[in-house]
Amino acid sequence: MLSRRKLIKRLSTVPLLGGLVGGVIPFESAIASTGPKVPAPRDLFKELGVRTFINAAGTLTYMTGSLMQDEVLETINYASKEFCMLDELQDKVGEKIAKLVHSEAAVVTSGAFSGMTLGLAGILTGMDLKKVQQLPHLEYTGMKSEVICQKGHDIVYNHALTNTGCKMVMVETVEELEKAINERTALMHFLHIQSDQGKIMHEEWVAIGKKHNIPTSIDIAADVPPVENLWKFNDMGFSFVVVSGGKAMRGPQSAGLLMGKKEIIAAARQHMPPRGFNIGRGMKVNKEEILGMFVAVEKFINQDYNKLWKGWETSVALIESTVKTIPGVSTHVTVNPLGNHTPTLKISWDASKTKFEGKDLMEAMRKGTPSIEVGGGGKDAVNVTAWMLKPGQDKIVATRLKEELSKIS
Repeated sequence: MLSRRKLIKRLSTVPLLGGLVGGVIPFESAIASTGPKVPAPRDLFKELGVRTFINAAGTLTYMTGSLMQDEVLETINYASKEFCMLDELQDKVGEKIAKLVHSEAAVVTSGAFSGMTLGLAGILTGMDLKKVQQLPHLEYTGMKSEVICQKGHDIVYNHALTNTGCKMVMVETVEELEKAINERTALMHFLHIQSDQGKIMHEEWVAIGKKHNIPTSIDIAADVPPVENLWKFNDMGFSFVVVSGGKAMRGPQSAGLLMGKKEIIAAARQHMPPRGFNIGRGMKVNKEEILGMFVAVEKFINQDYNKLWKGWETSVALIESTVKTIPGVSTHVTVNPLGNHTPTLKISWDASKTKFEGKDLMEAMRKGTPSIEVGGGGKDAVNVTAWMLKPGQDKIVATRLKEELSKIS
């Protein structure tokens, strides 16, 4: 084997090649060239023929939600290197998260949808394992069987509640609510994002539940930011609250939180893995997701929202200033007060003067290079958000929108 001194002497006689320094190959380069080559990371999306895109639409599940923070990815990788007991990890993480969100207890679930199923299941069965095993066959053990909800809050995701075997009872007024409450009522459910479509507001809903000793729940799946929504409804007195983890919090897309009263969370966990005699066995959350969700919540609560908001506003303003100069195009910035509380740019045009529709612009942006997804805004408009854009992508979105909108005639 050559010594370092002999290797240097031998290398000094090598003829000058392009890129060499002082006529010899630098020692470090020579050593590096003799070592094993590190293969480039596989581009699996390209390998599989899966389209990737710039996300100017938002945290939509069919677009795979959001991109996880680097700290979350590091946590997931860290967690994958060791074994632990699943229940112990849920215990410890649940205690930490509960303190952060002002709830008596919390547990990481496989999304907000599963949190709704598990929360109601816990209410129905308590800690009675016989009842746990019977769900969704409520009639066998005489469990309660009805969930009351406002008609304005009746959405497809309420299927999470009927998964337990319960049926939904719809009401509109306080009077109808009072009449609907009976010995079969298990839960009164509220949907925050459509609270303006109901006649009974949050506080009154909770108060009526407490009056009749009926638990109340609220679905805030996509309703952060604002960050204070994470604890606002716990402080308000809802019995349990569910939220998605893979949207604005940028945790694992398949994770979420169930927060609420200690006895409800404890009973809900009887329906979760590692137990296998329940309706929630398929709602598995692994150690990587549990720790990843914990770190995501911590980071989400502690980030600088003023700085974040200014960044979103700057990006939206850049896109707006680029497209509003196009003849026939108008713009308007809105902020949803109930959830997804971020600046949204609506770009519209006079549909009576062109055959160009919103769906045409969406398709043109999708098929362009790079591929860009924007949100639907109706026949004569699209919506654009900036909160899922990577640095510099606002300029790309602005340029591509201008190119396509300039074709309107």
